Amino acid sequence: MKIDQREVLRYLGYKGSEPDAEILHTIADCARELEESATPHHILQAVELSRPNADTLEFAGMIVHSRDLFQHLSGCEEAVLFAATLGAPVDLRLERCAKVSMSRAVVMQACAASLIESYCDECQEPIAQEAASRGLYLRPRYSPGYGDFDISYQREFLTVLDCPKRIGLTMTDSFMLAPSKSVTAVIGLTAEAQSCHIAKCMTCKAKSCPFRKD
Repeated sequence: MKIDQREVLRYLGYKGSEPDAEILHTIADCARELEESATPHHILQAVELSRPNADTLEFAGMIVHSRDLFQHLSGCEEAVLFAATLGAPVDLRLERCAKVSMSRAVVMQACAASLIESYCDECQEPIAQEAASRGLYLRPRYSPGYGDFDISYQREFLTVLDCPKRIGLTMTDSFMLAPSKSVTAVIGLTAEAQSCHIAKCMTCKAKSCPFRKD
């Protein structure tokens, strides 16, 4: 689990311009702070998928109405429900930093975003290896809040995985995760070979990909 400087710079809006020595130093310093304070945990559960109706998926007792998720999991008969968090100490660092320096807080937020993605990718590697042993491939992570996969499904997601008890992950009344640097996602498993890299849009050039960033 390591913060990717290139990804941090992308989050900060550096496109075609070179950061100065000061910003690079701040990134390195923030990265060190976060990597030292993070207390990462994750949990996952393999589930079978069924499709009772068009644009409707059923798994782990959940019935999800989402055209986008339905299409994303086309060709998948099973999936992995996944949740990960960097832990409360990272949120505390972010809060303290925001009270002292907003410019540094922006960099800290970008570093934290990179760190949770790095941790998720790390956790996903053994899932991919196990799937490969069965001739299966992973679809990119798809989270509540993407497309028309309504964020309100977050509540059922956390309940199914027992996240509050097992990894200390809860949510607010507006369905935002707490600690904030956390991720929940559905990872589809398919027999169809996929071209998407684990880092998704960081390397993918496909213009039709729904994960493509501007």
